[in-house]
Amino acid sequence: MVRDQPQALQPRHLLGLCYFFTERWADAANTLEPLWAQESGELSYLYVLSIAAHRAGNKELDERATAQLIKTGEGSPEFHLFMGKAHLNLEQYDMALADFQAAAEANPRLTFVHFNLGLTYLKKQDYERARNEFLKDAAIEPDVVNNYDELGDVYSLLQQDSEAEKNYREALRRDPQMVNSYLGLAKVYQREKKYSQAMSAIDSAGKLDPGRTDIHYVKGQVLIQMGRKEEGRKELETSVGIDNERRAAREKQVESGTVPSPELLQELLQDDE
Repeated sequence: MVRDQPQALQPRHLLGLCYFFTERWADAANTLEPLWAQESGELSYLYVLSIAAHRAGNKELDERATAQLIKTGEGSPEFHLFMGKAHLNLEQYDMALADFQAAAEANPRLTFVHFNLGLTYLKKQDYERARNEFLKDAAIEPDVVNNYDELGDVYSLLQQDSEAEKNYREALRRDPQMVNSYLGLAKVYQREKKYSQAMSAIDSAGKLDPGRTDIHYVKGQVLIQMGRKEEGRKELETSVGIDNERRAAREKQVESGTVPSPELLQELLQDDE
């Protein structure tokens, strides 16, 4: 349908977002750029296009989309949200923090602003502030599963295992496909020496994403701790092998992947209804 109707807004937009989420940067940029005449007044479109173009090494399109984002946003809370997100993706954490704080000051109930503040504090290893921001976002948007998944990670880093387990479980109750929450549970159970429960959680994660290196790594550790050393070594070798393959692939790319973007995923799901 997109090939036959290159200017068709919704299917092309959805396809571009799908490419974006799967980190096919050039495909995302090339798919979304033809919608410029229709969509260049939308901040979310400009944000996605600028990030995809940047990752794909398309400097002209990146600069054009970023300039239009600045022109269109005019300092609004939504503008600061998307500019902060762009900085966060580029690992410019202090600049991201300044934009997210400006957005939150202008509109404390702006959707996803506290989630992104939480991500920024998490990247800066300020775990207590990260926890507080995720809790604020969960109070505003209780149905956003990523808040509970990220809270699980924060509580785990704070070594508050009961709270970590509670939040991972809540994330999985809302979305049984949350690989990170299964992996987080496995790490909590491993630390508590509950190896059978750790294996159950890690196997659930492995079924959902068999190519994820940290899943094989944690499984290898747990197997060795259970006395199943040969199986454990094989899992660790698998982890190293996959990691080496992906490192070689990353060397061909401009940059690595994006931070979680539930605000865009929500848009994708709404457009698909």
